[in-house]
Amino acid sequence: MNQLDVDTWRTRARQWLTTVLEPVRPPESSSQAADLAVFHNLPDDEERLLLERCRAYQRARFDAGYQALTLPRANGGAGLTAAHAAAFAQEESAFEVPPSTELISVTVRLVGMAVSLFGTAEQRDDHARAFLRTDRLACQLFSEPGAGSDLAALRTRARQEEAEGEGEGEGGGGGDWVIDGQKVWTSGAQFADYGLLLARTDPDVVKQAGITAFLIPMDAPGVEIRPIRQMSGGASFNEVFLSGVRVPDRLRIGRPGQGWEVANATLAFERTASGSGNRRKGGTFDDVLALARSLHRTGDPLVRQQLADLYVRGALRAATVDRVARASAAGGRPGPEASLTKLMASDLLTRTGQVAAELMGARITADTGEPDTYAWTQHLLGAPGYRLAGGTDQIQRNLIGERVLKLPGEPRVDRVPFSELTGN
Repeated sequence: MNQLDVDTWRTRARQWLTTVLEPVRPPESSSQAADLAVFHNLPDDEERLLLERCRAYQRARFDAGYQALTLPRANGGAGLTAAHAAAFAQEESAFEVPPSTELISVTVRLVGMAVSLFGTAEQRDDHARAFLRTDRLACQLFSEPGAGSDLAALRTRARQEEAEGEGEGEGGGGGDWVIDGQKVWTSGAQFADYGLLLARTDPDVVKQAGITAFLIPMDAPGVEIRPIRQMSGGASFNEVFLSGVRVPDRLRIGRPGQGWEVANATLAFERTASGSGNRRKGGTFDDVLALARSLHRTGDPLVRQQLADLYVRGALRAATVDRVARASAAGGRPGPEASLTKLMASDLLTRTGQVAAELMGARITADTGEPDTYAWTQHLLGAPGYRLAGGTDQIQRNLIGERVLKLPGEPRVDRVPFSELTGN
C-alpha cells in the first residue's frame, strides 16, 4: 500500500475511535489523579471491574477490525503493515483508552499472537480468536524459581501417556500430557482462563531443544495459584504449582520440542509491548513536570537540567519505538531490536522515579496529604520490577550485542543434553 492508503485508513480509524472513546482531556481539566503505579495494586473486585472495562474496548476494537493489525489474515489478523499499526497507535493516543493491565497485554499481544502463529487451524478457531478478542484471558507460565534469565534451564516436566485408539497428533503421540513443576512471577494468574506454559518434554537433548509449549486450563485439577506479596503492598504476581496436571495433546502449541521457538517469538512480542508507548506504566515526564511546578522547583537550574534529560530520553524512546515498528515486516515476528525499546523503557521508568524522589526529598517516605506526591512511592517501588519483567536488562544487552550489533557471543558450556547438566 502507498502512503495515501495509510492516510485514508488512518482517517477511518480516527472516525471509529470517536464513536467509542472520549478525547484525552488536558491535565488541568481532569479531576482524577494520575495512576503512578508501574504494576497494578488493586483489590480483586476492583481489578475485575478494570478488566471488564478493558475487555469491552478490546472487543469493540476486534469487531471493528483494528486488533492484531499486522498479523496475516490467514492467522486471524488484519493483514496490514507496520505503518498501519503505528498510525493507529498515534490516533489512539489522542483518546481516553481504558487503562490496560498486564493480563490484557499478555492475552492479546503475547498468547493470542503466539497461538495465531504456531497453533493449528483448529486452535486458531477455538482459542486465538477468543484471546485476541479477550473473550478468554490467558497468562504466561514461563519463569521458574531456577529459570528466570536462563529460561531454557526450566525444570517443569511434561510426559506423554500412550493414546488408546487415537490417531497421532502433529508430531506427538495423541495421548494426554501429565505436567509437574512450578512457575513464578505470573501476572494475573488468578483471573486467567488459560496459561501458555513451557515444559521440558525431552531431557536427553540440549536444553533449548527439549521444550514444548502447551495451553493449560487454569482451573484444571492439580493447578494451585498462590499470590506473591510485593514490597509495594500489591499481589499482582503469583506462583503457580502444577501437580499431575493432565493436558490433552490438542492443547499442545507447535511441535514437541518447538517450545523454545514459541518462547522466543512470544518474548519478542513482550519486549515490543513493554517498550511501546501504548499503555501507561507509572509516572511520565508530564507528571514529573507537574510535580516540579507544584513544588515551585522549575526555576532551579539543576532541576531544569534533569527535566530536560527526561524529556529527551522520552522523545528518543518514542522515536525508537516508531522506528522499530516501521522496520518490522508486515505480519512478521518482532526481531531482537525489540530489546532496545524494552531497555529504553525500563531505564526511563527508573530515571523518572529517581527525579521525582529527588524533587520531594523526605516527603516521598510519608503521606503528607499533598496531592500527587506520596503516590510516587508506587512508581519508585515498581520500577525495579520492570527491569526484570520480559527479560532482565542484562539479557536485553546481550541480545542487542549478539543479534543486533553482531558482537561475538559469550562462551557457552551448556551445549550438552540437559540431563547431563542436572544429573537426572
